[in-house]
Amino acid sequence: MPQKEERMFSMLIYLLSFFTAIIGPLIIWLLKKDESELIDHHGKEYINFFISYAIYGLVASISMIILIGFILAPAVGIAYFVFTIIAAIKAYEGSFYQIPLIIRFLK
Repeated sequence: MPQKEERMFSMLIYLLSFFTAIIGPLIIWLLKKDESELIDHHGKEYINFFISYAIYGLVASISMIILIGFILAPAVGIAYFVFTIIAAIKAYEGSFYQIPLIIRFLK
């Protein structure tokens, strides 16, 4: 079972994303990735998640030209919010959760 501090920093990666998008999680991950396998995992997972959903958001925005984007954009936003909350809870539990529907850029 990971230490409480490791679990807290792993959870903070996701919670700070609501306020700082990429900067806060990236700082925590870069400072703490060598200290904990759990923090390293969740840092990479969040970076992959952020990049993937940025791509999905861009595609949804562009597809507004053909009107389907008006359905896709809110769906991407809701999925981003829900998966962030789930990942934060799983990180605090100390599990190595993998967020569904993301492209694995960092392994």
